[in-house]
Amino acid sequence: MPGFADSFWTPDYATGLGVLYGKLQQGVAENKQILTIASMRADAEDQYGVKLGDIAPSVDRISTGFGKDDGASVRKAYEGVRTEMVESAKNHQKIASNIRELVVNPFRRWCNQHEARIEHSHDDLQARIKEHTKQVELVKKLRSHYFNKCRVVEDLEEENKLAFQAPEISPQAKPPPKIVLPDDQAQEEEEPLEIGDRVYSPEDLKTLLTHMLDNIKIGEIKVPILGVYQNTSSGADIVEYTQQFMNGTSITYAEKIGQDMVDNGLLRLVGNMGSTFANSSKMRYQWRPKVFQITGVPEKKKPLMRVSSAASSEDGSESPIASVSEMLAGWNPLNNPYPNETPAEKLRREAREADERYKSAVKKLDFIRCKLEQEIVENLQFMEQCELDRLKAIKAVVLDFSGAISNVIPNLQSTVDHMMLYQETIQPLGDLRYLLENYRTGGFVPRVQAYENYYGSVEDQNFGVDLEARARADRKRVPILVTTILTFLDNRYPELEGDEARRGIWLYNVPLAATHHLRNALNNSTADYRDVLEKFEVPVAASVLKLYLLELPDSLVSSQVYDIVKTIYSTTAHETTEEGRIKVLQSTLGQLRLNNIATLDAIMTHFTRLIDLTSADEGYVSSLAQALSPCVLRPRTESSLTMNERHSYRLIRDLFAHKDTIFGELKRQSTILGSAATTTASNNHRPRAVSTDESNRRAAMEARNRAIVDRSRAHSPAAPPRKHRRDRSSGPSETKRFPINVASPTERRTTVTSRNSLEVPIRNGSPTEEPEQLTTVDINAAEPIGTNGSLTESPASAGSNGSPFGASSPPPANTSDDSPTPTPTPSLPESERRSSTPRTVFTRKPGLGSISSFPSDAGTDSKRSSIATSEPKGVTLEDKPMDD
Repeated sequence: MPGFADSFWTPDYATGLGVLYGKLQQGVAENKQILTIASMRADAEDQYGVKLGDIAPSVDRISTGFGKDDGASVRKAYEGVRTEMVESAKNHQKIASNIRELVVNPFRRWCNQHEARIEHSHDDLQARIKEHTKQVELVKKLRSHYFNKCRVVEDLEEENKLAFQAPEISPQAKPPPKIVLPDDQAQEEEEPLEIGDRVYSPEDLKTLLTHMLDNIKIGEIKVPILGVYQNTSSGADIVEYTQQFMNGTSITYAEKIGQDMVDNGLLRLVGNMGSTFANSSKMRYQWRPKVFQITGVPEKKKPLMRVSSAASSEDGSESPIASVSEMLAGWNPLNNPYPNETPAEKLRREAREADERYKSAVKKLDFIRCKLEQEIVENLQFMEQCELDRLKAIKAVVLDFSGAISNVIPNLQSTVDHMMLYQETIQPLGDLRYLLENYRTGGFVPRVQAYENYYGSVEDQNFGVDLEARARADRKRVPILVTTILTFLDNRYPELEGDEARRGIWLYNVPLAATHHLRNALNNSTADYRDVLEKFEVPVAASVLKLYLLELPDSLVSSQVYDIVKTIYSTTAHETTEEGRIKVLQSTLGQLRLNNIATLDAIMTHFTRLIDLTSADEGYVSSLAQALSPCVLRPRTESSLTMNERHSYRLIRDLFAHKDTIFGELKRQSTILGSAATTTASNNHRPRAVSTDESNRRAAMEARNRAIVDRSRAHSPAAPPRKHRRDRSSGPSETKRFPINVASPTERRTTVTSRNSLEVPIRNGSPTEEPEQLTTVDINAAEPIGTNGSLTESPASAGSNGSPFGASSPPPANTSDDSPTPTPTPSLPESERRSSTPRTVFTRKPGLGSISSFPSDAGTDSKRSSIATSEPKGVTLEDKPMDD
């Protein structure tokens, strides 16, 4: 059953926590109801006992009654009734005392402490969420500033490039320059403006400003020394207008609207330094000429007078003299840190500085987010325990309440039995499960704010980056981080004690702080992953791999096919056989990107081998699939409906059971498409989708300029540009390519009838002895997956000691990605290879590259050799360097 830490997550963090703490506050109200019931019952029992105690003194005041009849039987009966009433009064007062001492007082103290714990936890998380939200806004602002600086630098470079072209570039006569009137140019350059919380189009802005000029008092003001300013309004008049016509419900919001008008060049402060807008009748703001140009309202000019050249402001306003701040803005003759800097160099420096500030803010945001998630997990776990304790406390209160009554009045046993029955019906775990099933808002799926480089580079970050972009940067089909973690786990499996420990690392609940510690150490593509992983425990490495998959922008199996997968498992159970469902799954997974398919195959290969070699039972397979389901397939938007769906779980179970069939067909199709794409690429460039990334803006402009130049002149006889080329590899280097190598559809993976340990007996070193052959992909083969993303299978993949995980042979160092083709590993001569691996045949057919057949029985070698020579079996998706 998922807990609080896995059930109340939303992209903005606050919504899910609000639902949880709302339910916890409901629990506080329930505690008060229980306390009120007990208190009122105690008061009622006390008053009842007092009333019963008043009966005996009242009847004793009648002196002429039974007091004179000493031996009558009637008197004995009366005295018995009187005594029972006195005892009954004592019993009810005892009940009231027991309820107050055993129930009301201790439960009231515990309720106050419980409410204080909830309030403290809520306030702590709210403060951290506010800090995170503030940093998110800062990152957005710095990102926008950085992108704007980069655009200005590009525009300047384009202007310089077009301004100094040689006259022979375009021999045709250029058309005469078009004279653009200032009004037309201003009209073309008009852009929407944001005032307050609303963005105004040019038409809306014209209407708003015209209405302002008609309704706001406009006059002139005389400033000592500086002179008279025309077309001015006070800050109080502007605030009054915004409150009346622009829904300025508060002074703060009205001042924000005025400040936006100052920042957008519609108003300016006169008679004071600075550009701050305030709600004051003493602070005057002049309407700039831009306002009158937009609205068409004639501007009130000052009478003609002789003024110096310094009297006109930079924006053309008719102020008698610039303000002191504007006069001294550019005056810095002795303290200039960049004395000989050109405008272009200044813009580039500002772009670099903006980039550094943006990158630093993103790192700080990532740190704050990680701390926030750690605090949320710790608080949710604590609140879960508190809520469980509260339910147990109510159970104990009901038990004590019934005991306080049953111990004093046996005659109320039926009432006590009823109360005991009610007490037995309280199920704390059931109530907790009901809360989770009806109020959970989503699983733990972190939303990473990754650094976005303006030019499209993923830099050196790993987590939160698109899988294809990270694989392209690594020049591998599978990101190096994923393959390295899988290889590390393969090497550490034999060191663990027993199959139970090996299986348990994927189900161990690793603290999020430890996972984030390893994540931060691995979130740098320049780090040595092996050295970092050696410092951590094996469950932490497995947990960070799951965290990596959760932090991907989209799930490994894209959320775009979630509805298709949902349809598969909603209809095929009654309408289609299992074979038909697998075919539909193959078609659906074939729509994914090649990097996603390769990564999914590598991960599924790892888990199927772990399940087979440790002889995992059905319960473990089910738990493992449940733990991996959010890592592999997630809906685009999680809702109350998708949280209860098990389509991701069923997909993983099918991948476990039919991995060879599914990925074998995918590789066959990919090879056919790859051959067709290679033939097409020999004549034409590979088509690409139109990109909407802003980083391509400069390249698109350069291509457009070149097209204009080429259209106006004859083509040069120079050699055509070199087309994209991707050569096939052959020989030993093929082991460094990526395939998801699986057997042909007719071959099946052999299983071991009896295996309950990963420790396989060590071979005697004879090259002719064969270990147990598996058609699954060996992750830690002669070319480990962490080295170059290859999953090629060969007879030597079992390692020198016969261990399926190859623990005795450490993985080689990473090959350099600078060369277009990975450096091939040394291999034995052809004659020695044939003698050492008699069951494996490597053949090559001209034009098809290397084709490796899979191990088979010795009696079928000649048959398979002839088949391999005539027609290839199996498919190889090659992990070549991605030069394009």
